[in-house]
Amino acid sequence: QVHLVESGGGLVQTGGSLTLSCVASGHNFNTYDVSWFRQTPGKERENVAYLWSTGMTLYANAVLGRFTISRDNAKNTVSLQMNSLKPEDTAVYYCKVDGFWGQGTQVTVSS
Repeated sequence: QVHLVESGGGLVQTGGSLTLSCVASGHNFNTYDVSWFRQTPGKERENVAYLWSTGMTLYANAVLGRFTISRDNAKNTVSLQMNSLKPEDTAVYYCKVDGFWGQGTQVTVSS
């Protein structure tokens, strides 16, 4: 089982930046695909960024060019750099590693 701890959420103004981090317990982190999702009340959780163990990435159209997913295998960490934030980016953000979910971290972008 993989235990995930997220950090880095908060309140930011439109156009600002935040970096989310997710630290995973366990071994073989470098073999896992990792991803970030987000969810707003009443909506399904949506994938915003995906990073395969091979290094290939995929982004949702809504965040393409603004968000960057990365990993540090030595630290069992996956990060999400979010730039040019918009009010519509407001959501609870979750990391996912090997089928396990983090607890979520709130990101609020004020207009």
